[in-house]
Amino acid sequence: MINHYVNQNNVIPWSNDYFLNWSDFQAESNPSAFEDIHSIIKYHYTWIVNSDNIDNQIRFFIEKIDLTVNFHPLLSWIRRTQATSNLLKHEQGYFDLAELLRPKITEQIQSVFDGKKFPTRGQNQEQQKQFAREDSGLMIANEVEKWEQYLFEKREEYDKQTNYGQIIEKQQEYDDMFKKLRCIK
Repeated sequence: MINHYVNQNNVIPWSNDYFLNWSDFQAESNPSAFEDIHSIIKYHYTWIVNSDNIDNQIRFFIEKIDLTVNFHPLLSWIRRTQATSNLLKHEQGYFDLAELLRPKITEQIQSVFDGKKFPTRGQNQEQQKQFAREDSGLMIANEVEKWEQYLFEKREEYDKQTNYGQIIEKQQEYDDMFKKLRCIK
């Protein structure tokens, strides 16, 4: 079955009208893994880099960082014998949790760069602009990596509180919180 939500980068961007299906878990399961399911969810970012010429030195600044939450089907897997609707709902929760945290994380990352101008390298203005794009991307990647660790910690908290979806009442509390995301957009 072809998933029409998978984009050209083989990822599924979070959407308020799409829910994960078992067919989205396309990697081979890992027989040596303790877990029955594994999903890869990451933040993808875009940004604008601008520059000013200050004292004959190009300085760049970073604006309008935008994060999207992506599910990676080719890296995510399930042991088919364990595929239950409760487990799928719990995995959807990982995706929704990342989206729930996205605005706060975007704001925190943008605040690291607001009002700051950074020197760039290069022999001429064209090189400097190219390096500004490259360097700004690396700087944002470092910040995103820190926040993906935060997301991982929040996922662990979610797992612990719900016992991987087995504590139905706790899972329902999270599900109710996640439903609010679908009303926002």
